[in-house]
Amino acid sequence: MSNSYHSHRRRRKSGAGRLGLAGALTGVVGIAAVAAGIVYFRPDGDGGGNTGRPSLASQGETGAHSAAPAPKTGPPVNFTTPEGYGYSLAAVKAGTDRQPLGATQAPPSGTTYAYADYVLTNSQRRPVLLDFPADLFMPKSQVPADAQGRCMPQPGIPDDLCTLPNHSEVTARLGGSKAPVDDGGDQMIPAGASYLVRIATDLPVADGLSAGELKMYVWNARYTSDRKGVEIAFP
Repeated sequence: MSNSYHSHRRRRKSGAGRLGLAGALTGVVGIAAVAAGIVYFRPDGDGGGNTGRPSLASQGETGAHSAAPAPKTGPPVNFTTPEGYGYSLAAVKAGTDRQPLGATQAPPSGTTYAYADYVLTNSQRRPVLLDFPADLFMPKSQVPADAQGRCMPQPGIPDDLCTLPNHSEVTARLGGSKAPVDDGGDQMIPAGASYLVRIATDLPVADGLSAGELKMYVWNARYTSDRKGVEIAFP
């Protein structure tokens, strides 16, 4: 999934860490301000110094939290992380749109953006980290020539498919689910909650790309330790 690879697996800050930070705060304010400026003005938006891997779909925003009825989905697929977080994913639809997540830079003539919607559910009886495991894939032939170098193949995914830099947002709460809650700086999904998530490409695709050519997979080793991509099939 992009050069803009912001880690979604933030680690909790210990109480000791907070005390240490408070003690050193006066001495580092100036340095932190300079560092923040450097991060903000990086042209690729990458504050982590990462290499040219595509961005995980799990990068994203919590987005709007309006309530919505549960949509029709494909078969759900369950995943468990090494920390014991459990998720269920079920695909809703895919397509193209010039503004799939609201206001964005207009794509060049003859191109558009690709997106997919899916239901993300906390399958456990306790809160789990808000994460976006799915990634959006398309035929490389449908990616403009100037972006083909950014469309990356991934382990366990058919060779003719690749994934562009993208990001994900929660667009609605489903079935009366509660909104994500903050826990020490981490966004957590309440027990049993389900959200509608949209993943959209940050780079344009050919406007001839059809919904049927778009596929959604979970491939990251955090979820699939056997290095085989797992397709999340559309209805």
